[in-house]
Amino acid sequence: MRLTVGGVVWLFAVLMALPAAAQKTPMPQAESEDLQRALAETNNTPSEVVRTLEKHLLKFPASAQKDEMEQAIVKSSMEVNDKKRILLYGERVLVQNMEQPMILERVSQILLESGEKEPAERALKYSKKFEEILRALEKQGPSSRSKRAQLLEELDRALGKALIMQARATGILGKTDDAAGLASRAWSKYPSAAAARELGRWEAKAGRNLNAVHRYAEAFTVADPKNTEAERARDRAIMAELYRKEKGSETGLGDLILEAWDRTSAEVAKVAELQTQRDPNANLTNAADFTLTAVEGNPLKLSSLRGKVLVLDFWATWCGPCRVQHPLYEEVRQKFKDRDDVVFVPIDTDEDTSLVKPFLEQNKWSKKVYFEDGLGSLLRVSSIPTTIIIDKQGQIFTRMNGFVPEKFVSQLTDRIREALTIE
Repeated sequence: MRLTVGGVVWLFAVLMALPAAAQKTPMPQAESEDLQRALAETNNTPSEVVRTLEKHLLKFPASAQKDEMEQAIVKSSMEVNDKKRILLYGERVLVQNMEQPMILERVSQILLESGEKEPAERALKYSKKFEEILRALEKQGPSSRSKRAQLLEELDRALGKALIMQARATGILGKTDDAAGLASRAWSKYPSAAAARELGRWEAKAGRNLNAVHRYAEAFTVADPKNTEAERARDRAIMAELYRKEKGSETGLGDLILEAWDRTSAEVAKVAELQTQRDPNANLTNAADFTLTAVEGNPLKLSSLRGKVLVLDFWATWCGPCRVQHPLYEEVRQKFKDRDDVVFVPIDTDEDTSLVKPFLEQNKWSKKVYFEDGLGSLLRVSSIPTTIIIDKQGQIFTRMNGFVPEKFVSQLTDRIREALTIE
């Protein structure tokens, strides 16, 4: 659960609250007041924020916060796709700090649009750094258990994009076969239309037209939500032109496209299977089908509890009200201890799961606790404590956000009894 704040307020707060190590000297009061007044007039409009910061830097060229303001200009420029400023300020920011994946990616893309060698050399450097950062993230793994498979898939796609940009830069620099190799690696990492298209480009450049046709056919047929109809139409036109050059007509092209569809369908199925291996809850839409990892012991398949009423208790170690609520849950649990058709499932929502077991031991709570593993997102749990009761048919019976200590035991007891009457 992450909170956001308004743009101008956030921007000024960031500029004024930087770590001491990042500040050469504090911003003088006169400059600070000037900046605050100017930003207040932008009404959060990205283009106005950019103009305001540029004017401020002209007025205060030696500002202690110059680097941070230039970074803010880049991010605002990215919101409105101001390529000129993204490139100008982006490269300035990267000189100071290359650990900026979003800026590395966008600057690389813009540099490659010219098709010229000198910008391509810079793009190659930036895209390699982009890949390096992503590889480090891949090795580290997602910090959150929630949406783990989705985060890893996004990382795979981003790594594929880094390799695609390297392929384009390498090809522009005249190394066609190396470019094709990089594009092939991009496809292997993540089978996207962009990767297939890039490989087709360099196969055609090398004179391997039939190979290129196969690759463009894959770009045309692969199930890729980021592929547009306009791009598919261009792929169709290019593959047809290349095929006619080799065969004299389009006879047989339809069969080739069907074969490409079979290949890409198999590749997409592999991605789906990998997602399931990474997270058995990936792509599930029914809470009753989830599998929850245990703090200790085996995972819990909620499907194994069908035919029972489930009481899902979403809590966290940092949640003060959850501690107050815990003994009340235990009181309700005792009321149903002799029934095997009521199951209480404590579900921890901590981002840092390493905190949970020590917390349970310190507070002498039962370790029969499970991690939310994306279930909270599916059920749209936006605050804790939250109690959700699932009936015997696996449907949500009721939701209780928060609690009133004096009434919670009786309310939860009544809700469980009501759920038990539903057959």
